[in-house]
Amino acid sequence: MKMAETERVTVRLPRDVMEKLQSLVDQGKYANKSDAIRAAIEQFLATEIKPPHVERLTVELPRRNMEKLEELVRAGDYVSIDDAIREAIREYTRMKIRSMIEEYEQLKLVKGQPGGEGPGEGGEEKTGEAEAGKESEPT
Repeated sequence: MKMAETERVTVRLPRDVMEKLQSLVDQGKYANKSDAIRAAIEQFLATEIKPPHVERLTVELPRRNMEKLEELVRAGDYVSIDDAIREAIREYTRMKIRSMIEEYEQLKLVKGQPGGEGPGEGGEEKTGEAEAGKESEPT
């Protein structure tokens, strides 16, 4: 496999930052400090440079909501808080669309009835016999 073309960059970092990077390496999260720095830069760029079809939105949430979102991420339900919020918005949008479609279908049914009125609109509720022009005979 051919390695991607790279460029060398020299950066001076404070000692405490270097110690934190070394700690990540010691914990086995990264093979070396360069890998940790590359991962940090990639994550930074992913948040700073968005695809043309994506809009950035900043939301202020009550602390309790943030704690709940963090719990969902820790439990493994979502990979990040951003992911949880995006999924919640998708589900809410789907629910609203389904609700609007159901309302539309109900309106079509009501308007499709004779006289264009549903039960309780413009008079008494119609029964099957009354609609057929039959009257009930007393027994």
